[in-house]
Amino acid sequence: MAEVSINIAGRDYRVACRNGEEDNLRSAAAIVDGRAREALAGMGALSEARTLLFASLLIADQLIERQGPATAPPTPLPPDPQVVRRVDALADRLERLAGDLEKTAATP
Repeated sequence: MAEVSINIAGRDYRVACRNGEEDNLRSAAAIVDGRAREALAGMGALSEARTLLFASLLIADQLIERQGPATAPPTPLPPDPQVVRRVDALADRLERLAGDLEKTAATP
């Protein structure tokens, strides 16, 4: 397993991937970073979670445009309640961490 350092919207992350997929991961991170910066430029200050949410939506929108109007979006699977709870808990934790970081950065 390889580990790659990436930067998304000014935040550093260490992400694991399969050996040999490092360049692909860096390319994907560059796309996400570009869309995250686009979201920040258009909407101002956002939490980390919301920045990544809007970056994801921008990327999905671009994919839909490339597919053209003839392609219907896939039928979504019903949400798994356990996954929903875990994602909500993670989003809450990220919001708290971002708030703590903002407080720390504002304190001289």
